[in-house]
Amino acid sequence: MSRIVLSFIVCFPALLLFAATLVKAEGFADTLAKVKPSIVAVATYLPTRRPPSRIIGTGFVIGNGSSIVTNAHVVDAELDDLKGERLVVFSGTGRKPQLIAADIAAIDESRDLAVLSVKRKLPPLKLSSKVVREGEIYAFTGFPIGSVLGLYPVTHRGMISSITPIAIPAPSSGQLNASKIKRLKNPMLAYQLDATAYPGNSGSPMFDMESGHVIGILNQVYIKKTKEDVLSAPSGISYAIPIKYLNKLLTKTSGQ
Repeated sequence: MSRIVLSFIVCFPALLLFAATLVKAEGFADTLAKVKPSIVAVATYLPTRRPPSRIIGTGFVIGNGSSIVTNAHVVDAELDDLKGERLVVFSGTGRKPQLIAADIAAIDESRDLAVLSVKRKLPPLKLSSKVVREGEIYAFTGFPIGSVLGLYPVTHRGMISSITPIAIPAPSSGQLNASKIKRLKNPMLAYQLDATAYPGNSGSPMFDMESGHVIGILNQVYIKKTKEDVLSAPSGISYAIPIKYLNKLLTKTSGQ
């Protein structure tokens, strides 16, 4: 057998793997192109302020296109009603996105979820019903550093390193109440990711890289030291809320 033929036989598996990787990458690029129009920045807006808008998190469109999902802690901002400050979302990419007024339609503080309503139709994402397993890799898209460089959504990917309970203990027993004790006894299960996220990623959808269907909502970033260190020394550990908890909130809201 000639050396050329032998070399081809030896390299053939590597060539197949390389080709498969290229196909997978192109497939994800197509998925991402469909997902990004559904990503919005959640902000507060005050015309007399400079700058007038302050990005406070990320959201994504669901349902008929007029509902936005984000975190409860994202919209837990004190608005200056007397000066006309209000909650808004920005849709689109670049320096001239669409500004859309938003209202809180439903909220679940215990699971850090909120649904906003807008009076405009935007392209929605589909919610996944698949069983998520540890070791699987997913992507998430959001605004990790707000609007410093304009509204350009950023995408990361990470492996689900653990499906783990989330329970934040109180500093002292005096700060415990019946509700907190109940959550400690029956903590919410969340996805722990080996991915770097930042506070602006709160509310970002975590989605299947092939279908684009949402399987979770980013809600926490593990900070090693202080909030100031999160940009210079990110921990590389993030958490996401499983989509089943959002489904429960949507079901409860629709039944009211």
